[in-house]
Amino acid sequence: MKILFVANSYFATGNGLCASARRTVQYLREAGQEVRILSGPNHEASEPQPDFMLKDAYIPFFNNLIHSHGFQFSRIDKKTIEKAVRWADVVHLEEPFFLEIATAHICKKLNKPCTATYHLHPENIFCSIGMGDWKCLNSGLLRWWRNQVYSYCSDVQCPSKNVLERLKKFGFKSRLHLISNGIIPDENIRPQQAENDPSKPFLITCVGRLAGEKDQPTLMEAMRYSRYADRIQLYFAGRGPKGRLFRKKAHKLYKEGVLRYAPVFRYHTQEELRQLAAQTDLYIHCAIIEVEGLSALEFLQQAAIPIIADGELTATAQFALDERSVFPAQDPRALAERIDYWLDHPGERVKMGPKYAESTKQYDIHKSIEALIAMFELARKEKLPADEQ
Repeated sequence: MKILFVANSYFATGNGLCASARRTVQYLREAGQEVRILSGPNHEASEPQPDFMLKDAYIPFFNNLIHSHGFQFSRIDKKTIEKAVRWADVVHLEEPFFLEIATAHICKKLNKPCTATYHLHPENIFCSIGMGDWKCLNSGLLRWWRNQVYSYCSDVQCPSKNVLERLKKFGFKSRLHLISNGIIPDENIRPQQAENDPSKPFLITCVGRLAGEKDQPTLMEAMRYSRYADRIQLYFAGRGPKGRLFRKKAHKLYKEGVLRYAPVFRYHTQEELRQLAAQTDLYIHCAIIEVEGLSALEFLQQAAIPIIADGELTATAQFALDERSVFPAQDPRALAERIDYWLDHPGERVKMGPKYAESTKQYDIHKSIEALIAMFELARKEKLPADEQ
């Protein structure tokens, strides 16, 4: 089956959506599917480049902000888009932006099956400009996406039940498929845990873009309420538009003496994150807007104990095995209580770590790929003439 993936900046790094798309394409190809890419150029290296390349678009006033999120919009070139769509058996949209709108309309014109993955909420966008809690604005954009993009798709992948229920609520008419984006299976390399050494800090890690919707400041504020604050090493893995502000907030805790160890901010490769996960005592996920949250699963694979924010627009709490690993979003006191509980009970951390590692097996990317191929085949079959089915 010839599958066309459509994304504005497929090769961008530091962006979870693009990383997920690349991983999915890799495993689709390994499963025997022929996949090509319609996207803007690869700015990270000379090779590889998209099979159907578009030029970069310049967005006045917002271009720098967009780049700070590890993203780049592409210009719409209908001739290139039509060439790519004609090649494909199935067209798959990774985003709901202008490129995808143009592609979806061309798919309809050429009677090509079109599917999509719902990767982000409108709030992910408007949080960047302080409008994440403007309900009318965000609801209006979601309805616009529904009408201009997703209504042209026969099938939509929902990475979490949280997403699926929201799309139902907003009247999406496409077939909605609950399919995780999936993680690559990995062995647990965590060293055998010894007794707590009072001379060493507890390593508490938070992974994700340094952006408003990831809400790293809630973890910082929780340090003011934790009994273990002077024994905690905070580690923020990621980069993003709020980097300077978040560093300032975190180091203020160190300067005030709340923290004995200076907080660390660093961007990592996948292998470096794997090693970090194996050393982490607690993994904290504060995001208030999250479609799935695969970084949490990657840490859980290494038997890290999670504490995850639970809120209306974040799905990541689904990975928690019990209430000890969940706290109300944006509640630093509740987060501090959960941190103190787990640090008070090292035996429970040792006991639950392997259980968390085991729980990640249901999100094996191979299972996701099988489900996606079935979704693509369903979409394609419906578009074929009866004598070709």
